[in-house]
Amino acid sequence: FQSYSRIANHILNSSTISSWAFVKDRNASLILLDSVNLFAGKLLLRNGSESIQERFISTKGSSVHKNTSEKSFDFSVEFNKTRNITGRVVIPEEELLKLPKASKAVGVALPTLGAIIETSRLDPGSVNGMVLSVSLPEELRRVFLTFEKVNQLENLRAQCVGWHSAARRWDSSACTVKSDNVSSVVCVCRHHHRTFKSFSILMSPTLLRNAALDYLTRVGLGLSIFSLLLCLIIETVVWRHVTKTEITYMRHFCLVNIAASLLVADVLFILAALVHDTALNHRLCVAAAFFLHFFYLAVFFWMFTLGLLILYGLLLIFFKLKISVFMAAAFSIGYGCPLVISILTVAITEPKNGYLRRGACWLNWYETKALLAFVVPALSIIVVNVIVVVVVVVKTGRSSIGEGCKSQDLSNMVRISKNVALLTPLLGLTWGFGLATIIDSRSLGFHVTFALLNAFQGFFILLFGTLLDRKTREALRMSYLSSKRKCSLAKVKTSLFYPSKYLNLKF
Repeated sequence: FQSYSRIANHILNSSTISSWAFVKDRNASLILLDSVNLFAGKLLLRNGSESIQERFISTKGSSVHKNTSEKSFDFSVEFNKTRNITGRVVIPEEELLKLPKASKAVGVALPTLGAIIETSRLDPGSVNGMVLSVSLPEELRRVFLTFEKVNQLENLRAQCVGWHSAARRWDSSACTVKSDNVSSVVCVCRHHHRTFKSFSILMSPTLLRNAALDYLTRVGLGLSIFSLLLCLIIETVVWRHVTKTEITYMRHFCLVNIAASLLVADVLFILAALVHDTALNHRLCVAAAFFLHFFYLAVFFWMFTLGLLILYGLLLIFFKLKISVFMAAAFSIGYGCPLVISILTVAITEPKNGYLRRGACWLNWYETKALLAFVVPALSIIVVNVIVVVVVVVKTGRSSIGEGCKSQDLSNMVRISKNVALLTPLLGLTWGFGLATIIDSRSLGFHVTFALLNAFQGFFILLFGTLLDRKTREALRMSYLSSKRKCSLAKVKTSLFYPSKYLNLKF
């Protein structure tokens, strides 16, 4: 093993990291990791312990048994010519109690291997500490690992990961974060002698830890949820007054479903953040990502239904659609299409553990491109609705539109077109910045802009879909006057039946 370590030390030298980009076999660095783990498992212990120290690979082994209180391996290995980084492997006492007989535990510290894997595999996740490999008896399933951070920036969140030897990728489900500060991270990882033997921390490429950004997101989501609830309440109050024609009924029906879908998505967004930050439960995270995907898609597909409604009102002026037929078609498009896309996405990617993005309950982008199942439909709908708005502008500029279409219907079409013309670009701009946070993941400006636009979508729907609509404002005023009149009549009736309350009579 000493001879092996000297050869591995030469290959792992920090000065050779850039050369790995020219190695044709992209799996070469992974073969090296498997080789290290294989040799570590075969290390012979003399006098119950062994320590083999090289500049870029450090190996420590020790005999362990159930009477051992706690076993730890401390490492301090050279990362480059100017700095050493540290790491620690701790086997807790409760795990050692599971051992039926005296066994062997080996830890290997590899400070540069993470960067080599990153270079040769072109993975987006940046490894922010050494790679710690452990070779433990099969009975031991849990191990504590402490990593010193290479890049010690306060606003970057570290993520504990294990190397999935079969899938050959970093897997966040293998570890949880016990503590995280500026300089180091403590991880609790599940060891498996075939699947998870090597662990490290990733510097998340998409999650920036920024207090102002978190505050902005919370306030924005709170305002969005309040706005959507207010929008639904207003629609309930004015429904009877604003749905007197087929077109207006269909328009408000679509608006209610857009608001309801976004409301559920906003609530799920908060729940998904709680699931990730506290429990780190993989199944709950998958469920949260699935429903987030579904309801965010539903917002776009109901916007698409609004666009189809405009085309129906302008182009099919001699064809009358029954409300029941429209509702069936609208539900099929608004909820049916998102459901099919969401189910197919999770069914195709989750068996390969490629459904979730690292560090978040949302669709994966780097390994499986699952996010395209949201991006492609959303951008397609945006393009279609923009074309619809252009058609409206062209059609309303021609005199022939009035020959077969009632002026009231035309007015309704123009109002719906204004909603689509305002809301579609806003939705598109929001998720355009969402893509920008992936492309340039460390730009705080993109994250802030996306958080603002995403969080305030509910307010935009309330403003442009409800409050700026003349018919809705008139209906609200009528409802207010009607309720005021009923209140006055109730007082008059009360005064007739109980005059002593309102008249000071003396006998």
